[in-house]
Amino acid sequence: MLKLRRATVVALVDPDEPFQRLEVDVGGARRAAGADVALVGRCELGDELIVNVEALDLELGSGGFDVVHANLTRGLAGEGTPGAHVMKLNYTSLQHAVLPVEGEALAVPLERPVAVLALHGQLPCVAWAAAQGAPGARVGYVQTGGGALPGALSRVVRELRARGLLAGHLTAGPAHGGEGEAITTAGALHHGLAELDWDGAIVGPGPGIIGSGSALGHGGLEALDSAHAALALGCETLLVARMSSADERERHRGLSHHTATVLALLLAPVAVALPAEVAAALPDRHERRAARADVAGYRDSGLPTRTMGRGLEQDELFFAAALAAGTALGEALAR
Repeated sequence: MLKLRRATVVALVDPDEPFQRLEVDVGGARRAAGADVALVGRCELGDELIVNVEALDLELGSGGFDVVHANLTRGLAGEGTPGAHVMKLNYTSLQHAVLPVEGEALAVPLERPVAVLALHGQLPCVAWAAAQGAPGARVGYVQTGGGALPGALSRVVRELRARGLLAGHLTAGPAHGGEGEAITTAGALHHGLAELDWDGAIVGPGPGIIGSGSALGHGGLEALDSAHAALALGCETLLVARMSSADERERHRGLSHHTATVLALLLAPVAVALPAEVAAALPDRHERRAARADVAGYRDSGLPTRTMGRGLEQDELFFAAALAAGTALGEALAR
């Protein structure tokens, strides 16, 4: 059963954000909580809520807060999206109808570059570095499953949009709440590249990552499906390598097993950009590209410099690998 509890709003941390941060009282304990405003409405002080307490009770990292399931005070008047009939989160208690972006026509090959992420934390590095090599290029972001599903949760996406480093934000599959809703990752990529006229795309999960420590039971494997979708649409496909020099888990040191597994399972070759000075064993059929990683420039950009609780100075390799991929994406956009 869902781990649901009654709660009362006792503080508004980010009252105007689309993913509203709150403090709630649950059985006399003060706890952090969040509300996806597009789904459950905006909360006010004193509101009576039903919250899902599972993540905070499990002490999850990026998802370590209660999630508002329903607002009993003011959240029961929603009427849905007029004319919408395609469900997301279907047959769960949070199912809601959307207007899908997929059109009837299929235009392939698209012949535009797509960078496939392993983690959401790579997104600002890739977007920033791509913009350095191809100023003015219109690069959109497709958010997939594998991590957090609400499109409103990522402050990084909002900042990149505000800076003009992303041209749009579509949510695909179970992810929801972007500027457009797609039923599939392929549909989102096709819509962005063929109909919104993006010059390129970055595709990958939202914040956080699902993981079990096993070879196939992790959200990073979403990159396999995303890469296959991009390849099938005739896109130049670049896999963004997850790398680390400081992760306490051996399986993520150097080239993460997340990336290595995707490379092993891919049905067709892709390009993998790495910093020129970094050594990593890749399957021969994939193309290795040596690319510049402007770590100093990114540090000065003001964009996020933390991943998995570690700063750029502690785990420079993580950022360098993502920046190299962004440089390669920029080069592809400039061709």
